[in-house]
Amino acid sequence: MAQVSIRPKEAAHLRGTGYDAAKALLQRIRAHFNKAARTDVSVGEFCQFTGLPLAEVTAALQPTYKQG
Repeated sequence: MAQVSIRPKEAAHLRGTGYDAAKALLQRIRAHFNKAARTDVSVGEFCQFTGLPLAEVTAALQPTYKQG
């Protein structure tokens, strides 16, 4: 199942920033989309705001499982 929302830790990893900077980014995204504080930011909203390609972000958020 595809991931729908993005968390600060994931945003930090995708953007190459620290956790606090990622939290601030998600707050700016919420403000941009007129969302209440502490509501989820969708992957689509994150991509639209940052300009990152949805397919690449979705692929990066997929868990990698090792068999063996």
